[in-house]
Amino acid sequence: DIYLKDKRREEEEKLKRREAAEAKKKKKKKDAEAAAAAEKRKEENNEGVIEMGEDGFDISNDEPPPSSKPAAAKVAADISDVKSDAPTISATKTEQHKTDGSKDDNNTQETEKEEEEEEDNSPPPIGNGGTIDGKYVWTQTLQELTINIPLPENTRGRDLNVVISKKHLKVGFAKKNKNNNDFIVNDNLTKPIIVDDSLWTIEDGNRLVLTLQKSNQMEWWDAPCQSDFPKINIQKVQPENSNLSDLDGETRQTVEKMMFDQRQKALGLPTADEQKKLDILEKFKASHPEMDFSNAKIN
Repeated sequence: DIYLKDKRREEEEKLKRREAAEAKKKKKKKDAEAAAAAEKRKEENNEGVIEMGEDGFDISNDEPPPSSKPAAAKVAADISDVKSDAPTISATKTEQHKTDGSKDDNNTQETEKEEEEEEDNSPPPIGNGGTIDGKYVWTQTLQELTINIPLPENTRGRDLNVVISKKHLKVGFAKKNKNNNDFIVNDNLTKPIIVDDSLWTIEDGNRLVLTLQKSNQMEWWDAPCQSDFPKINIQKVQPENSNLSDLDGETRQTVEKMMFDQRQKALGLPTADEQKKLDILEKFKASHPEMDFSNAKIN
C-alpha cells in the first residue's frame, strides 16, 4: 500500500510539473505576441516622422494597409481574453493545490501510522495486561479480567466501598475511613461485563483482587477502563494454552479431531471424514465385485 501511495504521488507531481511547463510556454507566447502588437502600434502612432515616397512626396499620413487594423484588433482581443482567463486559471490551480495538499496530509498520517505499527518491536504484554501507574496491575484471558489493587496493611472488606456494574467500576474506602474522598478507581469500563459472575476479594490483607467476567468472551481488552494509559497493543496478545484434560468430553473430541485433520493435511493424507468415505467405498466395492470402478468419479 505504501508503494502504491508513493507511486501515485510521483505521478501527480509529474502531472503538475507538465501542466506548469505548458502554462509557462503559453504565457511566453502571449507575451511575445503582445510585445509585437505594442511595437507595431508604436510605429503606426509615431508622429513627427516624415516618410518619403518614391516620387518625393510625404506619405506618412497615408492610411495603413487594410489588414493592419484587424490584425492589431485581433491581438488586443487575444490579450484581453488572456487577462480575463488568468483569475480562473489561478483559482483553479489554487483549489487543486489545496486538494492535493489535503491528500498529501492524509497520506502522510496513514504512512506514519503504518510505520509506527511496523516499528513496534515491544515484547508481548505480561499476562496479556499491563500496569496503570498509581492504580493497579491487570491481566486477562478471553473469558475474564483480573485487577490487583495495592491496599494499606491490614485492610478488611468493610473498609472498602466496591461497586461493580455492567459498564462502570468504582473502588474507594468506606465512609468511616479517613481516605473516604480518595477513589482509587471511578471510571467507565472499556467493554461491558457480566456483573453476576464478577467478584472481589482481599488477599494477604494488603491487596484487592477483582475478577471481572467479560460479556463478549471472544475479544481482548486494551485496558480495563476507558481513561487508562498506557493501553496495550492487542495484536501482541498471546492466547493462553489450554490443556486437553481441562476440556469436557465433547469439546475434547472436537479439538482432537481438528488436530488430527491438520496433521493429515500437512502429510498429504485424507482427513477423518475423507477416510470414512473411502472406507465406505471400499466396503461397497467388496460387496459388488461384478462392477467396474476404474473410471468412477466419487463426489
